[in-house]
Amino acid sequence: MSSSTAKGKAPSAAETPYELPWVEKYRPTVLDDVVGNSDTIERLKVIARDGNCPHIIISGLPGIGKTTSIHCLAHQLLGDAYKEGVLELNASDDRGIDVVRNKIKTFAQKKVTLPPGRHKIIILDEADSMTPGAQQALRRTMEIFSNTTRFCLACNMSNKIIEPIQSRCAILRYAKLRDQEILKRLLEICEMEKVEYNDDGLTALIFTSEGDMRQAINNLQSTYSGFGFVSGDNVFKVCDQPHPIIVQATIRACLKGDIDGAIEKVNQLWEQGYSAVDIVVTIFRVVKIFDEMPEYTKLEYIKEIGFTHMRILEGVGTLIQLAGLVARLCKMNSKPELFKV
Repeated sequence: MSSSTAKGKAPSAAETPYELPWVEKYRPTVLDDVVGNSDTIERLKVIARDGNCPHIIISGLPGIGKTTSIHCLAHQLLGDAYKEGVLELNASDDRGIDVVRNKIKTFAQKKVTLPPGRHKIIILDEADSMTPGAQQALRRTMEIFSNTTRFCLACNMSNKIIEPIQSRCAILRYAKLRDQEILKRLLEICEMEKVEYNDDGLTALIFTSEGDMRQAINNLQSTYSGFGFVSGDNVFKVCDQPHPIIVQATIRACLKGDIDGAIEKVNQLWEQGYSAVDIVVTIFRVVKIFDEMPEYTKLEYIKEIGFTHMRILEGVGTLIQLAGLVARLCKMNSKPELFKV
């Protein structure tokens, strides 16, 4: 009986406390809250204040606030008219030539009541995945409707966007977020969500995110949901990357010329199921920030790691390839006369 009544009646909001992903929950709504890239954000604030918005291309790595910045700008420019005055299309929507000719054109022709001196905004997220044909069709549309409509494109690589569109837009480049900027935001979220953590946990989150704020916040939420406490080990269990402590032990063994110890550690990672690419990339990232070796040794190590990475990407991702890398790293720290036959 109870099940039939439940089917007939939609559950109230109080009964189903849906947990928003923290990425969405703490997504900035005004440009002042966007983290990092302060010079570029200042330029967007000037545009928001003056209302004279050019066509814009924002390029940069994933998870550093490109789409968020465009939405904040649109909100500040259009205010309450945001819903009618903005059309957003991203890579999950169909964006072939037909969509440019029909959907985008129809929206550009539509009459909308906006604040005086403001334009309609078309947001094309992940614009570098649009086909060249669709981009060509966009050229003329941008020119014809430029008196009523502005285009904002977000992309990972601006060189994938055809030259004629680039020349019609102001290009803003976003750099990778710095560790301090990510740490500050993570601490704010930990405080608001009452998350228990230790310093190792936050360091691990920053290490695994590689300057990607979205990744850092997702990993924080996943670790907290899974373990209830954010520690270094818990973060690496969730992110499933080779543990930097093991990689550091490998490098220390190489510096001593201890080939057996180094190969044992690499074997340990291999048996945990990590691919050769994962292991080599983590070795590179650990060597890059490793303080216990002189600069010239670090340069030589990175050169060898780079060559091994190239071979692995060409398809030779075997344990022997990794053992060869470890052997070459050990050889650098051994006396040359030992190799004379």
